[in-house]
Amino acid sequence: MATKEMYRLQGVVVSLNTPFDEDNRIDWVSLQRLIDFHLSEGAVGFLLTAQAGEVYELTMSERIELIRRAHAATTGRAELVVGATAKHERDSFVVAQAAIEAGCQGVLVEVPEKRRESARAVTGFVESMASLGMPLLMIQDLDWSGSGLEVDLIAELFDRVSSFRSLKVEVTPSGPKYSAVARATQGRLHLSGGWASQQMIEGLDRGVSVFMPSAMTRLFSLVMNYYYRGERERAKEWFHLLLPILAFTRQHLDISIHFHKRLFRERGLFRTSSVRKRSVQYDAYHEKYGEELMAYLHRVEKKAFAEGH
Repeated sequence: MATKEMYRLQGVVVSLNTPFDEDNRIDWVSLQRLIDFHLSEGAVGFLLTAQAGEVYELTMSERIELIRRAHAATTGRAELVVGATAKHERDSFVVAQAAIEAGCQGVLVEVPEKRRESARAVTGFVESMASLGMPLLMIQDLDWSGSGLEVDLIAELFDRVSSFRSLKVEVTPSGPKYSAVARATQGRLHLSGGWASQQMIEGLDRGVSVFMPSAMTRLFSLVMNYYYRGERERAKEWFHLLLPILAFTRQHLDISIHFHKRLFRERGLFRTSSVRKRSVQYDAYHEKYGEELMAYLHRVEKKAFAEGH
């Protein structure tokens, strides 16, 4: 598919946390506040029912209702990508179909582990998912300890599957993978960064168009705006101010979720910081340093406001 052009989306796509109320139910009022807040800070899109949203702790009916409500809250305001990864492959197709029926712009899905045994199995899964008819299929290349999908296979899928136009790279290390995929697709496959946002400047240098944090949207947007204006040194200055928080939250996904929910509660967006069952608990030391980091973030944001950002 030699004429296939890169998907045109650039900026911060927020990976939404799922707020819960005092009874551990989804807090729809807090969700609306959260979406409005991120939009006011410069978000160009949202990803929901993904890892940051505690996807494996949600029921299927909760996921579908989240899709419906988030679509209503973002229509005409930002792009909405739905994470369709599930423990059971059939459930991925159910979620993807719900996203399409709701009118969402895209579907993000990880190739199931059992499908990664051969290139043929991977291709079969991706083509089956794409056959549902979503406008944008984004593949999540997730491998916490390895290099993820083969670059040649990604390039082949890009040429074969018309809706596959974006790759979210979350492998170790991510930088060389960004560059290898860009070379293999002649710079036409849209690249998104997630967990490796602490290498944001490197990612921008390598051609990443979208980053998917859960918070600090205004500051992430500021870094990207400076970078794309050709002011790389200014982008670096602001990015370096984010590093203490990124270092803390990137210890573990669970720590990230705990911290961000406390941050949103502290800011009046969430009524609780409730987190459903997680493998890593947020202890008293996390609490203490997390509160110090929130105070630090206030100072950084105050600096941004003082400079007119």
